[in-house]
Parts: sequence; structure tokens; C-alpha cells
Amino acid sequence: MAPAAPGTAVREQAAAPGAIGPRKPFLRELLGFASVGVLAYAADLGLFVWLRGPVGLDPLTAKALSFLAGCSVAYAGNALGTYRHAAARGPRQYAIFFAVNIAGALVQLLCLAVSHYGLGFTSQRADTVSGAGIGMALATVLRFWGTRSLVFRGEGRVGSWTG
Repeated sequence: MAPAAPGTAVREQAAAPGAIGPRKPFLRELLGFASVGVLAYAADLGLFVWLRGPVGLDPLTAKALSFLAGCSVAYAGNALGTYRHAAARGPRQYAIFFAVNIAGALVQLLCLAVSHYGLGFTSQRADTVSGAGIGMALATVLRFWGTRSLVFRGEGRVGSWTG
């Protein structure tokens, strides 16, 4: 393409159909993270129900074990899938990933505590909305940011964490 004469507008050529724009890698990353999260949630929930039911463990032990299993499924899914191109993996990254997930769980508990004890919304529905609704949404944002920026700091990523 020849240089444009001074004072004339230059039209950029339209991207070819199917070309990857700056938002597509972020969207792919977000969808991968969400898919892995759904699998991790299913592993956590399924193991918790099994440990509480047929195995007969107390609720805190069952939840601690199922949370650890869910974190492990999420780490493996993100390391082998969503962030497979990130260079660093190992015990240090898993520890950071686990810490990010603990922080997410604390966000959910904080939302529940503020709603239930601080604001006086004590119904089962209010607890569900604050802990499993608002708390889960905020915790998911924190987990995505933490996983992306603290655990799997990929080189060559397009755009910021907001796209």
C-alpha cells in the first residue's frame, strides 16, 4: 500500500472474516475459565454430598475435603486447558491458586455475614441470594482476576484482564 498524500484520509482495510480481534482471546479465556469452574463446582458438590451421605463425615470435614478436591479440579483444568500456554506450573502456582480460592470463599462468607448479621436479612432466600448469588458473583470475579494475573501470568496475552 502506497503512503497517503498529506491531508488525505486513509481507510484501513476491514479484517478478514474469522480474523481474531482483540476481544476474542479474552472471551475464549473467560469461557474456558467458566467451563472449568462449572466442572470444579460439580466435583465439589458431588464429593460433598457423597462424603456427608454414604460416607457419613461431619459437614466441616466433608466441605474441607470437597473444597480441596474442587480447587484441584479447577487448577488442573485451568493449567491443562484455559492457561495451557502459561509457562509456570507447579506447587508454588497451586499454592497461589489455592489462596485465591480461599479469598473467593471468604468474599462469599463476608457477603452472607453482612446481609444476615449486619443488615438483618435472615430468611433462607436472603441467605441464598447474598451467599450463593451476590457472593458467588463477586468471588468469581476475584478468582478470575487472581487466576489470570497471579497464578497463570501468560506472556503474549492480548489486552488487559478487562479485555
